[in-house]
Amino acid sequence: MPELRKDPIIGRWVIISTERGKRPTDFPSMAKTREPRLCPFCPSNEASTPPEVAAVRSDGSDSNESGWTLRVVPNKFPALKIEGDLNREGVGIFDKMNGVGAHEVIIETPDHMKDLVDLEFEDFKNVIRAYRDRILDLNKDPRFKYILVFKNQGEAAGASLEHSHSQLIATPILPKRVMEELSGAKQYYDFKERCVYCDIIRQELNEDVRVIAYNDSFVAVQPFASRFPFETWLMPRFHESAFEKIRGETIEQMVPVFKETLKRLSVALNNPPYNFMIHTAPSDNHFSSEYHWHIEIIPKLVKVAGFEWGTGFYINPTTPEDAANFLKQVEI
Repeated sequence: MPELRKDPIIGRWVIISTERGKRPTDFPSMAKTREPRLCPFCPSNEASTPPEVAAVRSDGSDSNESGWTLRVVPNKFPALKIEGDLNREGVGIFDKMNGVGAHEVIIETPDHMKDLVDLEFEDFKNVIRAYRDRILDLNKDPRFKYILVFKNQGEAAGASLEHSHSQLIATPILPKRVMEELSGAKQYYDFKERCVYCDIIRQELNEDVRVIAYNDSFVAVQPFASRFPFETWLMPRFHESAFEKIRGETIEQMVPVFKETLKRLSVALNNPPYNFMIHTAPSDNHFSSEYHWHIEIIPKLVKVAGFEWGTGFYINPTTPEDAANFLKQVEI
């Protein structure tokens, strides 16, 4: 029998359609078919990108030259540009402003054939540090209200280049989805004087039916009201509103759970395309008591169609309990 499940944070309902139940083998996969060709993100092609704003180099090599293990560059075709003023104005009942913001690319590895999940522990830590450091730097700009780090893995997930990379976009307004989470978290906190995410984490660990990986500091779960099959949330078990406050010792704890989660998804679903997004508090961070940063990982396994667009409901053909059980059983 299908179920309607309600997300406890933003109040969104989803349909868990067991009548359409799918096994992991029913979903399409993204086989690795990369072939060597000219890639702007590969070493020796640094001139193909804008000048780097940050890099990890272990051999004393010069900026914008080979010898890096991680590189951050402005997007060559940015969604928003860093130059200029907002100049917000009304046009009748409508509002508009200049497209001011920042759009950067984090090139995670010089190896064209490696994905994020393939990186060694230190290299994975460098990626997390780069996310943190770039957010901290861009938070200094008062024009920016929110900074989103995200990854599109595979063409079906929106990646235009196959070389493993993440992106960052700073916006002059708060995104609607983030505002919904902030509002939902605040309403819960005002009513119960507790963080809704902390309560979710405690319940998930106690029930242990949707947890797929954890250690003393982090946990990865299939959320109760999952929008998509194998949707996964990675959350710190301690309360913290802003991802960019993460410290070195915390990154040491985060990487094993993050890497294990990606590995389980990769093995179980045969290297699927996916997106992940880091949801953190806004730049002014007035939500330290109510909000809880987290990473949402969404394998690209089903299409969003007319019913979803028309209603805001999502239809998930795989229960999160079945997804968690399958992910825990794969050998990695």
